[in-house]
Amino acid sequence: MEFQIRESLESDSKAIRSVVLAAFGPEEGEEIADLVAELDLDPTAEPRLSLVATNEETIIGHILFTAVKIEADPNQTPCSILAPLAIHPEYQKQGVGGLLIHEGLKQLQESGVDLVFVLGHPSYYPKFGFTPSGYRGLDAPYPILPKNAEAWMVQELRPGILGSVRGTLICATALDDARYWVE
Repeated sequence: MEFQIRESLESDSKAIRSVVLAAFGPEEGEEIADLVAELDLDPTAEPRLSLVATNEETIIGHILFTAVKIEADPNQTPCSILAPLAIHPEYQKQGVGGLLIHEGLKQLQESGVDLVFVLGHPSYYPKFGFTPSGYRGLDAPYPILPKNAEAWMVQELRPGILGSVRGTLICATALDDARYWVE
């Protein structure tokens, strides 16, 4: 199967919601789909990058990156956070998520973003270059339980930036809610 990656369009919002609902299931789907819609309208999330994966014009995956800042960072290092990544269950474990992550990171790097954060599965995201960030002095907006510390990760898109900046992330208003920071 061949998958295509492109920037999402306003007209994709229903299909993206459908993918998120299917990917996250009845327990989390509505909440995560609502978050995506809120982030899409939230000016504090700018600049954002929203990509979809398609299979013959059908949207089968979505990834969203939104702007974050590091509190008290005198250099105002350009940063983004990946939240969420959703792949329709019929297409999971076929490399769609990896394609979305790689394309997103490539576009963010080209746009001048230096660091990308994610709170996600610690056995999945390291395959794409993410490493634990808490011990580097880059803290999530809400405390991450010690047992889940490995789930709070960062990727350096500009070599040498890690270690030169420390602080707590400030995320978009829509994402600034403790319920999104439990892994």
